[in-house]
Amino acid sequence: MEEGAGEAPGLGRSAASKDFRFYHMDLYDSQDRLQIFPEESTRMRREGVQAEMTHEPMRGGVKVKAPRDLGEEVDELVHLYGLEDDHELGDEFIEENTPRIEVSEYPSYMMMGSEQRDWRLTGEAAQGEDLGFMGWGSAGQCQDLREAYRYSHGRASEEYECYVIPEEEDEEEAADVFCVTCKTPIRASEKDQDEHKQHEVTPLSKALESAKDEIHKNMYKLEKQIIEMENFASHLEEVFITVEENFGRQEQNFESHYNEILETLAQKYEEKIQALGEKKKEKLEALYGQLVNCGENLDTCKELMETIEEMCHEEKVDFIKYPSILVSVSFYTDRLGKFLKTKTDEEISAQPDFEDQTLDFSDVEELMGSINTIPAPSAPVINPQAPNSATGSSVRVCWSLYSDDTVESYQLSYRPVQDGSPGKEQTEVTMTVKETYCSVTNLLPNTQYEFWVTAQNRAGLSPTSERAVYMTAPCPPIIKSKEIRSCEEAALISWESGNLNPVDSYTVELTQAETPGASGVTESVVGIPTCECLVQLQPRQNYTIYVRALNVGGPSARSEPATIHTTGLYFSLDEHTCHPRLTVSEDGLTVVRSERRGPAKEPVPSDAQFTRCAAVMGNLIPVRGRHYWEVEVDECLDYTVGVAFEDVPRQEDLGANRLSWCMRHAFASSRHKYEFLHNKMTPDIRITVPPKKIGILLDYENAKLSFFNVDISQHLYTFSCQLHQFVHPCFSLEKPGCLKIHNGISMPKHVTFY
Repeated sequence: MEEGAGEAPGLGRSAASKDFRFYHMDLYDSQDRLQIFPEESTRMRREGVQAEMTHEPMRGGVKVKAPRDLGEEVDELVHLYGLEDDHELGDEFIEENTPRIEVSEYPSYMMMGSEQRDWRLTGEAAQGEDLGFMGWGSAGQCQDLREAYRYSHGRASEEYECYVIPEEEDEEEAADVFCVTCKTPIRASEKDQDEHKQHEVTPLSKALESAKDEIHKNMYKLEKQIIEMENFASHLEEVFITVEENFGRQEQNFESHYNEILETLAQKYEEKIQALGEKKKEKLEALYGQLVNCGENLDTCKELMETIEEMCHEEKVDFIKYPSILVSVSFYTDRLGKFLKTKTDEEISAQPDFEDQTLDFSDVEELMGSINTIPAPSAPVINPQAPNSATGSSVRVCWSLYSDDTVESYQLSYRPVQDGSPGKEQTEVTMTVKETYCSVTNLLPNTQYEFWVTAQNRAGLSPTSERAVYMTAPCPPIIKSKEIRSCEEAALISWESGNLNPVDSYTVELTQAETPGASGVTESVVGIPTCECLVQLQPRQNYTIYVRALNVGGPSARSEPATIHTTGLYFSLDEHTCHPRLTVSEDGLTVVRSERRGPAKEPVPSDAQFTRCAAVMGNLIPVRGRHYWEVEVDECLDYTVGVAFEDVPRQEDLGANRLSWCMRHAFASSRHKYEFLHNKMTPDIRITVPPKKIGILLDYENAKLSFFNVDISQHLYTFSCQLHQFVHPCFSLEKPGCLKIHNGISMPKHVTFY
């Protein structure tokens, strides 16, 4: 690589004008390495190197005339000095095609000449050098060689820094505009091509800002959605826990009742078994006694029967012969008579039939009934307020019951949210409803209320739900019809909120009708944060304007309508800028200076009010374009009409500074004097026909302000203005009189040429 010209110092005394061949060796502090080679080897290396440099190789100390390949020589030197594993050198040995290094890139103290030199040693230069140090000259020369090697291989020391400057590449022209249609950045030269000729093009910075705004809006929506999802997940988690607790409580209740029923049935079983055993024993004992008695009577009957039969078969003589037998017979006869007279109980004392045992399960039935008894319901979950669920005086509240509880009715309670005022208690209202929703009426507009609900059945009331805040819709705004400013392409509408509490935003609704009374299409401008809005309109149309206020509860009812005509310009005078000697009419289109000579009324302290000249300003719509209006004047009246910036000094006359451009008329001694003033300067212009109606054309596009005599369609004068911001119409009366402004006038043809 060619780098420059010159030479490095310290590379030899005779090397200044001679090329030399440079072979790699231990250039990195070789004097610090261990001398591990014997002296004889050192001598042989020195001789070998000298022989190589004179192109006379040696083998075994004998010079050989046969030429050797450079690669072989390098390999031998590498092997001789043990550089096979030297990672610093690697394979970067200089070959025959080694590029030259020009020394012009070296530091200034290394510049010793302007000629180029080759950093490769030749045989003659090597023979002329003192090779006393390891066969390569003095230690200083070897150090110089090391530095040269480091420099040539990009490893220069701090003293020899080498900087490589890359070649500059031709860069493609960067895109500087953005094609909105194709949604891609392009170069400014491409926007007039056929591909992008009809497309909407915007500066790249503006497109970037628009993209950033869109990203921020999407991020805001995403964050809002994440918050809603987190709230919903938290709500679901609460419901899940409530359902789990309710079912767990019912499981415990069923288990307790079931165990109680089993214990009652077991007790009744033992009682019935014991009663049956006792009754059985009693019956069996009665029957056994009766059986024994019957057996005894039977034995007695048999005995008497046998004795009597024996006695009856004996001879009669025996009875007479033996008087004792007669006595016995009489005894048994009496006994038999008594026995026969005894009534024998042949009725069974205990019937064998089993009596039906009626089991009394009334207490079990009572327990079973207690299981089926409906428990008190769990706490309802009141829902967050849904969008558009409220009006200015009512709100729809909804809740849920996430269980199978039987509910007969709900008790909904609410009260206004306390505003933090001490000692002010809000009245609570409670109502009973049957459904899981309720429309609460007779509420205040744009007011927050907190609601809570309980469920009830014949078992009792549930716990109270969490409290939720609902908000009623706002009151309709009030449009300031007198302050509406419009032109043929736009209108600036302002209104009053009509609500004590702030609202979230406003919506402007426009109903366009080609003819008054005809219905048209309604368009809306939404998300308006303030009580003012500039809306774009179509020329020469009639519009009916409505305004709604919005909050979380929903939109308000429509405001009272206001009518806008986009034919010409509409504006009114600003009473806040009016000088104390002037009076503005109710319609805001006429300014009057009275003839009274008494002391003027004290001016209201205001930075917007004129204090030196009797002037007033108008409220012109802040829209660039061409605006035209007319002023009706008296020929004998001293007046000034024109335009001025908002910050025009109120202590100076109109036209006396750089912030106002005016036409001034003064009448004295039957002579009319007209001046077109700006910064106290006026051109020399003579007007022969005094105008009774002056037309004023404000042209933002061409930065001009023109005055016309309307009656004769005459151009009076045109200012070239530097309109770096919006201006407002201004009017001044130096003497008693009045000026009347005419709005809503189409631009005359003679005006369009200027």
